[in-house]
Amino acid sequence: MKLWETGAIYQNGKLTAANQADSEGAKKTIAYSILQKHNTSGDASKLKIKFDKITSHDITYVGIIQTARASGLEKFPIPYVLTNCHNSLCAVGGTINDDDHMFGLTCAQKYGGIYVPPHQAVIHQFAREMLAECGAMILGSDSHTRYGALGTMAIGEGGGELAKQLLGKTYDVNYPGVVAIYLTGTPVPGVGPQDVALAIIKEVFASGFVKNKVMEFIGPGVANLSADFRIGVDVMTTETTCLSSIWETDGKVEEWYAIHGRPEVYKELKPENGAYYDGAIEIDLSEIRPMIAMPFHPSCAYTIEEVNKNLDDVLTDAEKRAKVSFGDKVDFNLHNKIIDGKLYVDQGIIAGCAGGGFENICAAADILKGKDSGNGKFVLSVYPASMPVYMELMKNGAFGALIDAGAVVKTAFCGPCFGAGDTPANGAFSIRHSTRNFPNREGSKIQNGQLSSVALMDARSIAATAANKGFLTAATEFDTEFSGKKYFFDKAIYEKRVYDSKGVAHPEVEIQFGPNIKDWPAMKPLSNDLLIKIVSEIHDPVTTTDELIPSGETSSFRSNPLGLAEFTLSRRDPAYVGRAKAVRDGADEIKAEVKTAAAALEKFSAGFGARAQAAGLGSSIFAVKPGDGSAREQAASCQKVLGGWANIANEYATKRYRSNLINWGMLPFLYKDGDKNLPFANGDYVFIPEVKKMVEEKLPSCKAYAVKADGSVKEFELSTGDLTDDERKIILAGCLINFYRG
Repeated sequence: MKLWETGAIYQNGKLTAANQADSEGAKKTIAYSILQKHNTSGDASKLKIKFDKITSHDITYVGIIQTARASGLEKFPIPYVLTNCHNSLCAVGGTINDDDHMFGLTCAQKYGGIYVPPHQAVIHQFAREMLAECGAMILGSDSHTRYGALGTMAIGEGGGELAKQLLGKTYDVNYPGVVAIYLTGTPVPGVGPQDVALAIIKEVFASGFVKNKVMEFIGPGVANLSADFRIGVDVMTTETTCLSSIWETDGKVEEWYAIHGRPEVYKELKPENGAYYDGAIEIDLSEIRPMIAMPFHPSCAYTIEEVNKNLDDVLTDAEKRAKVSFGDKVDFNLHNKIIDGKLYVDQGIIAGCAGGGFENICAAADILKGKDSGNGKFVLSVYPASMPVYMELMKNGAFGALIDAGAVVKTAFCGPCFGAGDTPANGAFSIRHSTRNFPNREGSKIQNGQLSSVALMDARSIAATAANKGFLTAATEFDTEFSGKKYFFDKAIYEKRVYDSKGVAHPEVEIQFGPNIKDWPAMKPLSNDLLIKIVSEIHDPVTTTDELIPSGETSSFRSNPLGLAEFTLSRRDPAYVGRAKAVRDGADEIKAEVKTAAAALEKFSAGFGARAQAAGLGSSIFAVKPGDGSAREQAASCQKVLGGWANIANEYATKRYRSNLINWGMLPFLYKDGDKNLPFANGDYVFIPEVKKMVEEKLPSCKAYAVKADGSVKEFELSTGDLTDDERKIILAGCLINFYRG
């Protein structure tokens, strides 16, 4: 794999280095044509995108629709699909999960949407099968909204951005850089899409090579991949922190659409000769080998061969990463998984939008055919991504081979990917063809002393490990004859169960609310001056949204803003909620602290004391690089309902988390001097005079003043980075709802 740091020109199917940017050549990429087709601004560099379709699942759609309703929603202006693949088990919280589902169904009826019942399909598989179109754009409230392999540019964002689309507004972003992913060669048998994806993530994540850019897959190697294989690579591009992805299309994609009964939505997409890219990644697919991403990030990737050869070093590195994240809260040990010099795995999962595809499961069945996964600790569970895929696997014998080998077959469900299904035993090690292996994504609870861990692998090597009764094995070690079964899609399965309004709203329908579905609390506009207390300080290199608001069973409370907020940072900093609420509620000790801080500020600069006491009061966290991972807006909104007014960070891991902060009226502050020797610490107050002026007048930065525990005051500088005009108005209004209410 080769990273081109310079620009690149695509000419006659080949890449050559470019010594300088080419503005005309940049207009010849696939990405440029799709983005400008959907841009309503009239300015090619400042995009205001209107999407063709939007989609959400049952963790996010209640909050989105509630936001839009509070802002004046009357009808869904574009197709909006509500899937039920996250809280589909209805297993935690009493009736509240199915209450959300009934809310979704009645809203689809009232406002003219599409409702996909539980167990029918995971969000992204339904979108691939029924929504994707070549040249279209889709916005989803899930970070893995990626349909580029099918010629659809898709973006995963927080709920606020979907609410904007429902209100006829736009998605505003500067024109992104475009990076060519130039593929050559053909994968060797046993190598699957997850292997290719993990190899890419390993190369680009740490450097931010494609951060907030579009990855455009081109080159002769594309033709050597099936549509399903491309989809499996594409969905994982989210883990590179890119903005979106797009692939050139060909006869295999045309066939894919024909199989799914929508041949009319296919068209050929290719870059024009002379297309200029801001960078490039050159990949020889024949050199990729079976991969494993060790805990606790998809970028912690190795070849399986490398892990088996260097077990002690690799496991030691994983244990060191656990020490950074958890300190001494738990004793994380992987060395106890070594048996007779081999790494033993407790659990295997093939599931969701990444692993649950037809070809992945067929390949796993081919490897396991006639074999036995044993009756020890190891267990393999398989979740097809949709009921049509499930039906075909049942018909073609793949399920029979899997079950005969000891696997358990289940219905479409995202739970194993976010900690709400197949949680292994304490201390267990799980291998999964899913999207993430962050801490707690398998469902363990650090605060209760529980910790298991996940490594990411391809379905083929998971099956090989199962065939080896739980000992880590690369699929290339088996001489498997892959059957290459043909897929037949049965649309009638959806026609019988999915509610499709065909865009017709029925305003007479009454929305069905459950007792856990609550309105957003009132939120104040930004004050002239701001006094914030730092209530959590995180120095991990990256902080995921799962740490900001845990996934898993907490997802059952996502329709209740105040109820969910009780879980904020609970697995990372359990004291955070109490500290934030004390500030929000003006507790007696906070009143005393504010007086003390005001006195210190007055001593530092005459007039500051009175202004600090009259300032808007709230809380903030500091994190080095927050927001990697999920698009869920609750990572920000929970802080807001607890009285948060800002985050302070060295940088933000993703655009979507920063957008979530802004849409909930929180200032995305940047502190440029790293995390060593910060001018403030957890428990300190920070006074930011004339913060409203900075936002209103588009000032590049503002002065801030930290009041230390010893009464000293330190002056430093904060900025917010680029803000669009609407983003400024949203922050000034206090949140998106206030802005649209006027």
